[in-house]
Amino acid sequence: MADFEDLLAANELFADNFALAGFDGVAHAGVAMVTCMDSRIDPLAMIGLEPGDAKILRNPGGRVTDHALVALVLGVTLLKVRRIMVVEHTRCAMATATEAQLHEQISASAGLDASWLSLGVITDQKSTVKADVQKVRSHPLIGGDIKVGGFLYDVETGLLNQVV
Repeated sequence: MADFEDLLAANELFADNFALAGFDGVAHAGVAMVTCMDSRIDPLAMIGLEPGDAKILRNPGGRVTDHALVALVLGVTLLKVRRIMVVEHTRCAMATATEAQLHEQISASAGLDASWLSLGVITDQKSTVKADVQKVRSHPLIGGDIKVGGFLYDVETGLLNQVV
């Protein structure tokens, strides 16, 4: 229990001023974002939104995976998503090492062979963003009226640069 004591104490303070009770769960700004799990990214703040405005999907590298596509389909069908952002970022670990290098690091850390794990490193971020945007745009359950854009977030400046 002590391992999480600081986080639970912070949660109690958060709950004291909790303002989302009764919230309907839709994306009030009509936005969904697929982005990386990197802690330098504050998805809502970087586009001027607040909790309740958008659906945020995070994974290593900010990739449009099969699971992300399912979430996007649900977002546009049930949760009022009308715009989808695919956002990768500079200095991403998934784009700065090879699959073999990451396998080596994970194996060394875990003390077990990790070469069987598919990590999905990114060799060309702009090409990957374009491909992931196309994957969303061409999905049969995501309507043609949904706007989809691809971006590269600069972790040094905080700026989003549109790729597609």
